[in-house]
Amino acid sequence: MAFDGLMTTRVVRELQPLVGARINKIHQPYALDLIFSVRADRKNVTLLASANAMYARLHLTSESTSNPSEPPMFCMMLRKHLEGGFIESIEQLGRDRVILMRVRSRNELGDEEAKKLYIELMGRHSNILLTDGQDKILDAIKHLPLSQNTFRTIMPGLQYQLPPEQDKVDPLTGDIEQTLHRIDWNAGKIDRQLLGLFSGFSPQITAEIVARAGLANRSSLAEAIRSVLGELTGPYYLQRLANGKERFSPVALHHGDVVEEKTFSSSGDVLDAFFHQKSNRDRVKQQAADLERFIKSEYDKNILKRSKLERDLAATEKMDELKHKGELLTTYLYQLERGMKEATVVDYYDEDGKEITIALDPRFSPNENAQRYYKRYNKLKTAKIEVAKQLEKNQLEIDYFEGLLAQLDVASPDDIREMREELVEEGYVRERSKKKKKPLVPKLEAYQSSTGIPFFVGKNNKQNDYATFKFGRRSETWLHTKDIPGSHVIIRSEQPDETTLKEAAIVAAYYSKARESSQVPVDFTELRYVKKPSGAKPGFVIYTDQTTLYVTPDADLVQSLRTI
Repeated sequence: MAFDGLMTTRVVRELQPLVGARINKIHQPYALDLIFSVRADRKNVTLLASANAMYARLHLTSESTSNPSEPPMFCMMLRKHLEGGFIESIEQLGRDRVILMRVRSRNELGDEEAKKLYIELMGRHSNILLTDGQDKILDAIKHLPLSQNTFRTIMPGLQYQLPPEQDKVDPLTGDIEQTLHRIDWNAGKIDRQLLGLFSGFSPQITAEIVARAGLANRSSLAEAIRSVLGELTGPYYLQRLANGKERFSPVALHHGDVVEEKTFSSSGDVLDAFFHQKSNRDRVKQQAADLERFIKSEYDKNILKRSKLERDLAATEKMDELKHKGELLTTYLYQLERGMKEATVVDYYDEDGKEITIALDPRFSPNENAQRYYKRYNKLKTAKIEVAKQLEKNQLEIDYFEGLLAQLDVASPDDIREMREELVEEGYVRERSKKKKKPLVPKLEAYQSSTGIPFFVGKNNKQNDYATFKFGRRSETWLHTKDIPGSHVIIRSEQPDETTLKEAAIVAAYYSKARESSQVPVDFTELRYVKKPSGAKPGFVIYTDQTTLYVTPDADLVQSLRTI
């Protein structure tokens, strides 16, 4: 992947229709991400800016995010100075990954003021800064005190300084052939030398240039560079490599072992496709690390408990033998005497009438020995019933935590909050805060089939219970993977067509433990046939009158059908 200077160039070009647009609202859903709701050309669009070291980017987005109940201080500062303002310009500074957005807004007195928003997309050095018209820093999403950087300190009240300039040539405006004279052909590593010569290039782009140049010389390199730059008006590319990694690019990439390629018409589409799921998974891992450890620990604990219970159950298998010996001793009491260590008697249950030797305790009478065998038999009989109950209860616990682990794989940051609430309500963990929170209605993910019928998905137990027992109507269609932990899906139709059924089943399979499998069985039935047993765990149901479909999960299809 590479959000390099060339990608920045294309993004800035696409953002030019926002010049003159009004900034309606600003949110900061995560520590290093900003969302701008902008009114442009009579429609609302969403602009995302991220200073995340792994996912730094700027682009229009169609993905939705939830916002914290209390906005961070930086968000409050931006709202104060930029909300209601108009974007005067969006420009790339040089060919670097620094974007300047000029905004004209009014202060509390109604006077017009000029503000600047600098968006620096430089990996771990990424930042977003707000300055006044004279470049005095009002605030930044990341502060950089003097103790960390003596050259470039970023703190409110200081003068903004651009990142250090590098002696590089802009490939779009500079003399390419003249610059290539600086290459040391004997030193090799031509791609690295190109990085040091031209601004806006990334290792991904220079590798492509060298690959296109073939047996590189100055002429072939110049031609390869022009070839790459000439594609900056074409489609965007998202490729999956043989090693499983993905990369995006503003131009076609031919080097590397590409196994799958998709093209996009806008930077927002390709960046949403590349970053959204990855950044969400990263946030979930950060927010749910302790939750995942707890759930995995409880799952493993119950697996060990099942092994012990199965051993205990196996031990009860000899109870019939104890009863058998007790009955034989009772029958032959007249032949036995106190002090005997064993008794050899005819086993009248055996067809051949074979003899059997039964161990005795010489301290007890023959009758007492028989009663001891009966007592051990009754103890194991009771234990077998109890162990069977414990095994059934244990299996429900295993299924429950296995389902939670499957839900973590597809959870969004918002889903994690509901999963924590559920574990508190079920008594597995303590409430972090004693302050009572107003219960929120679970939010289902919305989809629409290619034939226009809406359906909805619960991605955790709270959402599943809400979807099945409060949101859905009795005559609507309900889907769930057969005998596999997964989501409850509600089709908002009494008689969905075959296409809708299949697409909803694919979504159900995707949001299940079997998302990496093929030919996944998915049951569907009318919601009236779905019941929750008394005392059952969250998300657990039983159902009848079902039909089974076999589908293969398809991430691209799931994404294309999603509406919220």
